[in-house]
Amino acid sequence: MTVIQSRQNAALRHLARLGREKKYRRSTGEMLCEGEKMLREALASGTRVKTLLAREGWQDALLDHAAEQGAVLYCAADALFGLASDVETPQNVVFSCRQPQWEARDLQGKRQVLLLDGLQDPGNLGTILRTAEAFALGAVVLCEGCADPFSPKVVRSTMGAVFRLPCVQLPLADAVEQLREAGLAVYATALHADSMPLDTVPLERAAVIIGSEGRGVSQSALNLSDKRVIIPMAGRAESLNAGVAAAIVIYEMTK
Repeated sequence: MTVIQSRQNAALRHLARLGREKKYRRSTGEMLCEGEKMLREALASGTRVKTLLAREGWQDALLDHAAEQGAVLYCAADALFGLASDVETPQNVVFSCRQPQWEARDLQGKRQVLLLDGLQDPGNLGTILRTAEAFALGAVVLCEGCADPFSPKVVRSTMGAVFRLPCVQLPLADAVEQLREAGLAVYATALHADSMPLDTVPLERAAVIIGSEGRGVSQSALNLSDKRVIIPMAGRAESLNAGVAAAIVIYEMTK
């Protein structure tokens, strides 16, 4: 294990850039992860861990496991170690790994899919991916305007689901066309006079569109949908947080 002693170290700078820069993540095909749980999840999934930075003095069998799988190991004292993390109180390990590669063909055979239309909050996105994986939803599709699924905050919020759940980035029109050809009904969540309660429509073979936090489902998404649906609510609130709404939709789809 190499000891990092300078903030100019190439591996340290690489990890820091992965945390800060979406364009850099895209160009390298890597993402930044943090913590023992995420390292355990990455190794168990078969994802290739590339650069690993441990807090100086921290020892764990996970380090040996990562090295056996080809990871390059570094350690650093707290002052330098913290430069690689995007949180105020870093955990004991930060590492880079290959971004999971999901494509349109990964939607084939999926019976229940969530489409996200312009969902921009990283925390909400991570929560949705974690929930979808927990309930064994077929896939989640990120359409135009969504947050980067490989940003540190999203990855952290998924609690490992990012390694397992098919998460496809695809234009909405293309996704709807593919899913409809596969026999799935397409519903859009929207407050509208003709919206039907979610629990009254068939969801065994369906795709449901969730809109952005601010404006909801876009008009183009509404135009592409077969029907509009709402989550029945007895209280006075007009809408729900996008992450909460998605969780309820996922539960109804998979129960």
